[in-house]
Amino acid sequence: MMQQNILVIKLGALGDFIYALGPMAAIRRHHPQDHITLLTTQPFAKMAQECGYFDRILVDHKPKVFDIFGWVRLRSVLKEGRFSRVYDLQNNDRTSLYFKLFGPPSARPEWVGAVKGASHRNASPERSQMHAFLGHRQTLTGAGIQNVELDQLEWMKGDLSGCPLKVPYVVLVPGCSIAHPEKRWPVESFRVIISKLILQGYQPVIIGSKEDQETNERVVRGIEGVLNLTARTTLGDIPVLAKGAVAAIGNDTGPMHMAAVSGCPVVMLFCNQTSSIKMHAPPKEKGLKALEAMDLKEISPQDVWTKFQELLSENTNRSDTQLYPARADG
Repeated sequence: MMQQNILVIKLGALGDFIYALGPMAAIRRHHPQDHITLLTTQPFAKMAQECGYFDRILVDHKPKVFDIFGWVRLRSVLKEGRFSRVYDLQNNDRTSLYFKLFGPPSARPEWVGAVKGASHRNASPERSQMHAFLGHRQTLTGAGIQNVELDQLEWMKGDLSGCPLKVPYVVLVPGCSIAHPEKRWPVESFRVIISKLILQGYQPVIIGSKEDQETNERVVRGIEGVLNLTARTTLGDIPVLAKGAVAAIGNDTGPMHMAAVSGCPVVMLFCNQTSSIKMHAPPKEKGLKALEAMDLKEISPQDVWTKFQELLSENTNRSDTQLYPARADG
């Protein structure tokens, strides 16, 4: 059988990309001999390369509405790919435009997605009312792809050998996207939880990006016994760190979703101004406790501590043996 050229489209953001990795793996299994290209944005190109599901990565610079030359370049790239099938895992207005860039219906490849006119269209109203991963699963089932599961990120190989981890430890994620400050649980609430963890013999481990440094420094200021790894870990380190943790506690943000799919028990906080448990909580049956409110100040430290205690009681078989013990000088 002649090798086919397949295109997968997934542009972002981090949490959404993480939940698309399982569907991407299923697409790879369905097309073992075909040449698969991913169209994504720059922040996810390295991750896409490392996962091993693609033969080629194309970076979409997402031309603005009036960037005529940008649209012409993108159209040329799409046409030159000679794709026989496209899997649209983005399913938004932008990818609806990309569908049209291929030209008239007779010139378009098979299209698996939600856009009107797709050869394998998921027109179910339920798709947009469920978690993105479940929507992808539903869409791919309509294209004959079965056994779509969450990707547990086993292929991510972080190196934490230089981190002075002490067992048992709990990961905390106090930051969030700067575009959505409403999704950040108050600093003082995190400080209460950190103090409780230390009293119970856990090492609190704080992670985040450079954008989170100011917030995270306020969270740990003056508290002894906290390991602050803000801006000191890569994305590849997060699943490794999470797999060795007793639990992770944090806001609705990418690193928390990475921890969740890696198998770490999590307590997650959702601001339902912009997200909700129903639509955005990790679709896992065990190891998840979620709280939501219109204003995260309404969620008390005691509420979170109670959920953490429930996680512990439900995960008594989880090993406390960590892969990366503390250094002698730690």
